[in-house]
Amino acid sequence: MSYNQTIVFKNKPVIIGSYSIVGPKEGKGNFGPYFNYVMKDDSFGEDSYEKAEKKMLESAIVGAIEDAKIKPKDIQIILAGDLLNQIISSSYAARNFDVAFLGLFGACSTMAESLAIGATFIDSSHFDKLVCATGSHFSSAERQFRFPLELGNQRPPASQWTVTGAGATVLSKTGKGPKITMATFGKVIDYGVNDVNDMGAAMAPSAMNTMLAHFKDTGRTPDDYDLIVTGDLGKLGSEILVDLMEYNGIKLGLNYNDCGQMYFTRNQNTLSGGSGCGCSATVFNSFIIDKLRKGELKRVLFMPTGALMSTTASQQGETIPGVCHAIVIESDIEENKKIDQNKKRRVTTTRKVSYGKKKEA
Repeated sequence: MSYNQTIVFKNKPVIIGSYSIVGPKEGKGNFGPYFNYVMKDDSFGEDSYEKAEKKMLESAIVGAIEDAKIKPKDIQIILAGDLLNQIISSSYAARNFDVAFLGLFGACSTMAESLAIGATFIDSSHFDKLVCATGSHFSSAERQFRFPLELGNQRPPASQWTVTGAGATVLSKTGKGPKITMATFGKVIDYGVNDVNDMGAAMAPSAMNTMLAHFKDTGRTPDDYDLIVTGDLGKLGSEILVDLMEYNGIKLGLNYNDCGQMYFTRNQNTLSGGSGCGCSATVFNSFIIDKLRKGELKRVLFMPTGALMSTTASQQGETIPGVCHAIVIESDIEENKKIDQNKKRRVTTTRKVSYGKKKEA
């Protein structure tokens, strides 16, 4: 079933595997205990940061497959993307898997984009099992989009720190785990921001647009979610989003937060917070999935945002358009409890009838 921008999945795809890998700085942040693997250094044993980013993605995909307790041959397609030109991290990683590959680019919204497309494939029964993945690296992103690292340029207060990390999710038609119940595809929104050091302000309007579309399509409100989390608006961008939503008559409460704002501690000097494909991907495949599996979160609205820019466009005076895709994930804990309780009731009822028949005999 679909509305204007939202798909409500009939055959709800199940998250049966997840994995997150991050750099040492990220491991010292607020989500450190939840990550599956923290690298000793950003090079990850490679001779370039681009190769390290590719290796992170490979590791995340392998880790998610192992977490799902299946074999690589069970995966039918990999959906992945990243920030580098021609998404080389994802495509180079995919060449090591004998699996169909669909390369995606949604900038920092890529985790949600891959999950939305993957869930659609599963729901329509085109595939039974697939992998969604993305990642980013601080050093590779900085020298592609901004300045050579060795220049040591001063960072303005609105700037964010690109997360060194990768996350992967295995979606399945069957199994136990959190389920993706809805996906809202976002529009490209441009409010005229042209500061490449202020991604939060550029992306906040797209988050607002997608959130409003989701609530309109579904009839839901912020109170219907235990957690609403945007991708990497950072401190400034998330504050702008709160103001934009209030202007549109919707007040976001304490159940709203942003991956970029939460990622690092105050003393890590990341200014407005975290960013990059790896930001929302690693938080989703660690903290959020963990809480959903335990039933501590029952329904989450996951909304990564992406700045659809390039160095060429920025140097030609173009503004920075943004996009945001939303995914609804629900815990299956309560559902499994009901199934278990029904099983117990059936067993108890059967025993009573059996004993009664014996007595009558």
